[in-house]
Amino acid sequence: MGETTVKSLDDRTTPSSPIVDGGRFARLRARTPRRPTIWFEVALIGISYWLYSLTRNAVPEQKAEALKNADWIWKIESSLGLAFEHTVNHAVNSVTWLIVSMNYYYATLHFVVTIGVLVWLYRWHPGRYAAFRTVLFATTGVALVGYYLFPLAPPRLMNGVNFVDTVLVHQTWGSMASGNLKHVSNQYAAMPSMHIGWSLWCGVTIFLLAKAPWSKILGLLYPAMTLVVIVSTANHFWLDAVGGMLCLAFGFAVSYFWYGSRPHRLPKLVEPAASTPRRSGPPPEEGTDREDGKTPSDDAERPVSSGR
Repeated sequence: MGETTVKSLDDRTTPSSPIVDGGRFARLRARTPRRPTIWFEVALIGISYWLYSLTRNAVPEQKAEALKNADWIWKIESSLGLAFEHTVNHAVNSVTWLIVSMNYYYATLHFVVTIGVLVWLYRWHPGRYAAFRTVLFATTGVALVGYYLFPLAPPRLMNGVNFVDTVLVHQTWGSMASGNLKHVSNQYAAMPSMHIGWSLWCGVTIFLLAKAPWSKILGLLYPAMTLVVIVSTANHFWLDAVGGMLCLAFGFAVSYFWYGSRPHRLPKLVEPAASTPRRSGPPPEEGTDREDGKTPSDDAERPVSSGR
């Protein structure tokens, strides 16, 4: 009574997380994973990103407050002896091919890799897809709260610190908040960094689910490289990255509360909704493939009646 089961495609019944009878949140937790529907997921992701962009850009920019907060962040990092963004920004900017590559990295991989991981989950881990998608959505949602409560100018827009805006200097389209596109995006929504939130979501997901060691390594390298990029291009402080990590932790907590299990602990595969009902009795022994538990050889060995 206190445990639900999910039947995987390989005909094995996998128990999901237990539901405590009579618990305050019994009706909310331990949702049974369902097979995702492609058209619904595409529409959901598209509409959600549109609403995210609309909400993020609708947050009052509060330029004076954002610049004040940037000075405050810079003082905190300086007091910790970890205000290294300026040094990294100028060092990488001196290598043209490297900083141009990072500009394009910042502009493209943020979306390409995230969508790619979602597709990979949908295709190869449908039983876990919804839970990991919930993590991503909750992470992004709580980030909007941060943009509203703590407007923050990126380092490249600070006064008197002489950061290099690498997009403007090298005339690339590495950021929606620079150049000709700066008027259609909130330039003061730097805390938390969703470049880190999303890339870390991708990296953790790949690390937890991928089988090949090289895939796990690449999964961990991706958010690490993203951190280098956001600092080198002067789009974020490293403390913005910490904010993105905290948002991701919140996303995993929401998913755990909703499904009653960590996403990677859910069954990999789930059967379609219109499947054959499960048997109430024990599963047939190994080597059988019929509802009555008999093997085809049982019928072959049965003597045939002559009818007399």
